[in-house]
Amino acid sequence: MENEMPVLSLVIPFLNESGNVARLGEFLRRMEAEISTRFGLSLETVLVDDGSRDDSVAAFRRTLTGQWKIVELSRNFGKEVALFAGMEHATGDLVMMIDADLQHPYAVCMQLIEELTSDPELDVVYTIRDDRRQESFRKDVASRLFYRLINFQQRFTMPENAGDFRIMRRAVCDAFLKVRDKRRFNKGLYAWAGFRQKGVAYTPDERQGSTSRWSRLSLISLSLEGITSFSVIPLRIFSLLGVFTGICGLIYGAKILLEVLFYGVAVPGYPSLMVAVAVFGGFNLALLGLIGEYLWVGISETKDRPLYLARRIHQPEQGE
Repeated sequence: MENEMPVLSLVIPFLNESGNVARLGEFLRRMEAEISTRFGLSLETVLVDDGSRDDSVAAFRRTLTGQWKIVELSRNFGKEVALFAGMEHATGDLVMMIDADLQHPYAVCMQLIEELTSDPELDVVYTIRDDRRQESFRKDVASRLFYRLINFQQRFTMPENAGDFRIMRRAVCDAFLKVRDKRRFNKGLYAWAGFRQKGVAYTPDERQGSTSRWSRLSLISLSLEGITSFSVIPLRIFSLLGVFTGICGLIYGAKILLEVLFYGVAVPGYPSLMVAVAVFGGFNLALLGLIGEYLWVGISETKDRPLYLARRIHQPEQGE
């Protein structure tokens, strides 16, 4: 009907968040009331269960009110895919993504909606974490190096410390859903998609009711996913190292030959041979491993498996 309010779809992936159900339910009821009076929007909540082993789904079914659905995935597919599943089931005119651990402040959610609805020329408003100063020096350097590497010689720029916490218009969501990469790195895909975007800095709240499931190994794996999906620079670095090493080898070989011919210097034997074998062998193994990573990405894409499988879609029963 013409008089129906525009809809804001709130996409929330979760994994074993039964401890946050009551808090998140209150968060949603508060948002539903405010966006109706302040922005003239109605709220659709789309939760995605990414393979929870607790009673999160049942708890959310008892707690949620209004217009909602829970997409229960058949197993854990990872946050990147869970977000895609939520976007695919969202029907709103605007789509916002937040985490179920309540680290994304309510006030910032309102700010994102305000920024997007007040400027018809904007397509996306994303957030930039402003608390990286609390991280270790080593992690901060690694993060900066990662972004320098992945943004080098690109036609788009991936904002540093930008995440999934963002709001977008329906047209952007539909365009993003056309990108069917199996090995997904959302930060890169958001930047690659383009559109008119604006960043908003924020400091996350303390995590409620759960602990972070991102281990150091998981972060390294995700970073490698991003590099192999969006940058060829590591291959070019190894190629240049190979060329440089080869030239050094030729120069060293010429030096040995000249010393033998003109000065009668004995050619170094076993130690120099083992050093050469170790250096070249190490480079070859590292390069083969890197090529293997890129090859695995290509194989994953050509298999054409679905991004996820849904076990069940939960929605309010009639009369609720």
